[in-house]
Amino acid sequence: MTAWPRVSRPPQEVDDATLVEQSRRFPDRFAVLYDCYFPDIYRYVAGRLGTQVADDLAAETFLVAFRKRESFDGARGQVRAWLYGIATNLVAQHRRSETRRLQALQRTPVERVTDPGHEDLVAQRLAAAGVQGQLASALAALSEADRDVLILTALAGLGYEEIAQALDIPPGTVGSRLNRARRKLRGALGGVNPMHEDFGDADG
Repeated sequence: MTAWPRVSRPPQEVDDATLVEQSRRFPDRFAVLYDCYFPDIYRYVAGRLGTQVADDLAAETFLVAFRKRESFDGARGQVRAWLYGIATNLVAQHRRSETRRLQALQRTPVERVTDPGHEDLVAQRLAAAGVQGQLASALAALSEADRDVLILTALAGLGYEEIAQALDIPPGTVGSRLNRARRKLRGALGGVNPMHEDFGDADG
C-alpha cells in the first residue's frame, strides 16, 4: 500500500472539495482525504474483487485521484462519489476477476468461503433458503452497467445523485438500471427478494 503522510483534518472542518483545491498547491493536504476514505474504497474493491487485489487497487484509486485533482470540479458533485467512480473504473479493468469470483461462488459451499466479499456475505445469509448458487448466477448474469449501479448502492451506500456522478450518467438512468437489476434478481430467485436488506433503496 502506498504510504501517504499522515495529516489531520483541520479543526475548522474544511470540506472535501476545499481539501482537493488546497492540495493543488500543498500536495500533502490530499493525505487527509486518503485517511478519511481509504477504508471505504478498500471495502468496496474487496467486495467486488477479493482482498488479494483490494489493497493495491484502493491505493491506485487515490493515486489516480491525486494525479487528476486539477480537473476535479466541486460544483459537479462530491469527492466521495468521484473516488468511487475512479474505483469503479479500476474494477472494470478487472471484470474477469469479478466474474470468476461469482462463478466460484456458484460452486462453493458457504462454509468453504475463505475470502468473503460482499456477494459472499449476502450468500451466507441466504444459505438456509438454498439460493446461494442462484444468487451468484443472477449477479453474474447482470450487465456490467446494472451490476455497477446495484453494488454502488449496496456496498458503497451511495444515493442516486452520487452514483450518477460516479458513473457519469443521469440520475434517471441510475433508477432504471437499479430497478432492472432488482427485477432480474427477483425473477432468477423465483420471486424471493434477497436484496431487501442488503441491496436497499438508494437515496433519491
